[in-house]
Amino acid sequence: MLAQDTFFTAPEIEWWHISPMLTLVGGALVLLLVGALTPRWPRGLYGLVTALTAMTAGVLAFLQWQEIDDDGPATLIDGALAFDHLTQLLTIAICAAVLLVALVTIDELDIAGKDGPEMYAMFLIAATGAVVMSSANDLIVLFLGLETLSLALYVLAASDRTPRSQESGLKYFILGGFASALFLYGIALVYGTTQSTNISEVAASFTTNVSLEGDPPLILAGLALLIVGLGFKVAAVPFHIWSPDVYQGAPNQVTAFMASVGKAAAFAAMLRVLVIALPFQRDDWRPAIWVLAVLSLVFGSLLAAVQTDVKRMLAYSSVSHAGFILVGVEAAGHDSAGEGMPSVAVYLLLYSILTVGSFAVVAIVAHSNGGDSSIGAFNGLASRRPAVAVALTVFLLAQAGVPFTTGFIAKWGVIQAAIEESSYALGIIAMLSAVIAAFMYLRIMVSAWLTDAEGDVARETVPFASAAAITAAALFTVVVGIFPEWLLHAAESVTQYAR
Repeated sequence: MLAQDTFFTAPEIEWWHISPMLTLVGGALVLLLVGALTPRWPRGLYGLVTALTAMTAGVLAFLQWQEIDDDGPATLIDGALAFDHLTQLLTIAICAAVLLVALVTIDELDIAGKDGPEMYAMFLIAATGAVVMSSANDLIVLFLGLETLSLALYVLAASDRTPRSQESGLKYFILGGFASALFLYGIALVYGTTQSTNISEVAASFTTNVSLEGDPPLILAGLALLIVGLGFKVAAVPFHIWSPDVYQGAPNQVTAFMASVGKAAAFAAMLRVLVIALPFQRDDWRPAIWVLAVLSLVFGSLLAAVQTDVKRMLAYSSVSHAGFILVGVEAAGHDSAGEGMPSVAVYLLLYSILTVGSFAVVAIVAHSNGGDSSIGAFNGLASRRPAVAVALTVFLLAQAGVPFTTGFIAKWGVIQAAIEESSYALGIIAMLSAVIAAFMYLRIMVSAWLTDAEGDVARETVPFASAAAITAAALFTVVVGIFPEWLLHAAESVTQYAR
């Protein structure tokens, strides 16, 4: 009898379907183990291995796309993971961001004289956690992915070993740990109501147990805690307090990683929890998302416009971008088969590439000015490095939502989704906020093109790997901004998610 009670049947593991995750983990292990047991590798080789690992994982996710088209979405490993287009699209976005960040990191560590495998391994470990969050079909699995990503980011934020970097890591760790605790408590309350943490079973439980008195207080309390925890991770107002200090204090490449991979994973988790796991509570969570979106749009844009440090400007800009993405999440709350989810997925992919390019330019300028990333450091950039100024202008125009850039495609998508669901007020607020935020981007462009530098300023050094990352990001921003049809068509299928 004891043998029968303790008998365990291992779930079937679809190795090919989880190959992107395995690739990222394998790359991290190679860097840590081989890097520790061999002499120091030639300059840039750690970064190239990381970039190659990320590219391989992204290609594997791309190759699996057609399989989902043919066979439909499914769940993996006894329902723990989802295998659908949403997972694949966000995995590609995460891997693309890791590839670009790895190229920027090659030059950042070389300039600092700290070349080694540790930071690259942490990037891959964090990316693995991000992919797990994007594909989680169980709240506990999602939490494990969240903590894998978060713990790596805490270490990366403090990795520069300067007082400012260590302060940013400590702030992020304390506030992030508090947010994770709230999120986990929310999971516990959801489990107490539904008797399951599996996302498919949580959603199904509300179709079999219908209460005429409305949702029980326990699920509402759990929902509130989940929104607070996720609100911190996406840096939505009023849970954004950590982001300006952490963005400014962390190394440039780490800031780029947090702004791209971290935000993509957090919003993926939000879609999985709110839209897929708790669709029957949409009337409860949608007003909260509406408020968070408005606060993030307005305060993010206003506070960005008055900053004097470009990294802090981009930090508050990321808060504003979070508001735009929340507009898409709110639209998905009206109709999960509408344009809300596709617009969010497209926004996350385009913004991930865009923000890495922006911070790569900031890194180049800051290194030539003794680490200074104030707006004054960009004075006269066009006369010293016109190509870098052009790339910066492309990124800023895209973030402002100017046509023929990916930023326009992203913002148009979420606003259109809101209008189609009759959220007219939210759409209008988003458009007005974009106008306010444009002033901040214009300030940086005026500094680079029309303001002369004070005194003799050394010409910025543009290392090869960073130049490659900036060029790739700028070309992607313009080309996809002009020809977005293929991406928009592909994103339409993310509404067919695994259940």
